[in-house]
Amino acid sequence: MTTTQENFDSKAYLDMELLRFTTAGSVDDGKSTLIGRLLYDSKSIFEDQIEAIESASEKRGEEYVNLALLTDGLRAEREQGITIDVAYRYFSTPKRKFIIADTPGHIQYTRNMVTGASTANLAIILVDARKGIIEQTFRHSYIASLLQIPHIVVCVNKMDLVDWDEATFDKIVSDYKAFASKLDIKDVTFIPISALTGDNVVERSKNMTWYNGSTLLYLLENIHIGSDLNHIDARLPVQYVIRPMKNEYHDYRGYAGRVAGGVFRVGDIVKALPSGFTSKIKAIKTMDGDLDEAFTPQSVTLLLEDEIDISRGDMIVRENNVPQTGQELDVMLCWMNEKPMPLRGKYILRHTSKECKTIITEIKYVLDTNTLTRVEGQTELKLNEIGRVSIKTTVPLFFDSYRKNRQTGSIILVDEATNETVAAGMIV
Repeated sequence: MTTTQENFDSKAYLDMELLRFTTAGSVDDGKSTLIGRLLYDSKSIFEDQIEAIESASEKRGEEYVNLALLTDGLRAEREQGITIDVAYRYFSTPKRKFIIADTPGHIQYTRNMVTGASTANLAIILVDARKGIIEQTFRHSYIASLLQIPHIVVCVNKMDLVDWDEATFDKIVSDYKAFASKLDIKDVTFIPISALTGDNVVERSKNMTWYNGSTLLYLLENIHIGSDLNHIDARLPVQYVIRPMKNEYHDYRGYAGRVAGGVFRVGDIVKALPSGFTSKIKAIKTMDGDLDEAFTPQSVTLLLEDEIDISRGDMIVRENNVPQTGQELDVMLCWMNEKPMPLRGKYILRHTSKECKTIITEIKYVLDTNTLTRVEGQTELKLNEIGRVSIKTTVPLFFDSYRKNRQTGSIILVDEATNETVAAGMIV
């Protein structure tokens, strides 16, 4: 291994201190209580917040401090006792920073789960120890697999209500493993917890001495995510061409964007798409000074030795490692709009920094996310449905399959008339 590679790895891991995770489970599985418990026991909330939820719990006549109130922000949601939208929460420990996307469990909010989980490194799937694996567990796991979330943690909650029984936990683990073997899930961990009492959330449980694994917080703090990103295929979608128009920077031409994959180093031979022209990287600029190398997810400006015609929406790649190029794509699409998506529907497509028009040419099948069966012959995609569709774009896109690179393999569709985002898609 070269010194550069060693330096790259150590810097990459330092930059991986932020963990994004999402929570999913059916109604009343205890997601909000679990997040509240994580925040409460890791001392990530202020005293006035604790006092507020204590008095709110008292007013509601509850026997214990209802930690779910920490995350269920909207009054209307609280009154129904359910979480409706994606709520983002931020907290940190000395080891790591965290962003939680708390998503609702109901089937009518599939789009919310897709939104919350699209950038997650890890998904926590809650299972009620009394109910075991249910249809919604299948659906949430399938969506996590579809979105290529690298790490899944199955938290078997409410163990206090089954008398901390090891056999109950073991049965749920074996049922889930049998189902998960059919999905593209790489890393699954199982933890028996009680969010209400805090067992195995932050502190080890004294009631489940038979469990030898880590607590949930320990796992979140220590799980290795540095190798989850694609560090092989170098991709820089150009967002902006910097031309200062000042005498001191007379010939300055910088290509700014966020690295979507791989590593770029000063001296590398790179190719600009779609032109196909090649050049050498002269410098890598950032707000904090020059770099010898840049990797995902850093935002940088590349300076090249030659003047090449490059504009927003173009992509800078390695000379001998180029993405696929095409105008006809197969996409797994999650429809997010009340108005159904018709066959031959026309939309604006956004992919990395590129924008173009597209048409839906075929709906191959719609997926029943509860039974994981394919329904063929449908002529439209309705709200919260996921289907495999073929699309045709007005200009070529430079893409990788979503499985290979989540940044260059994802698209969104926008309604031309309303400018609303109507769908999110993963390129097959």
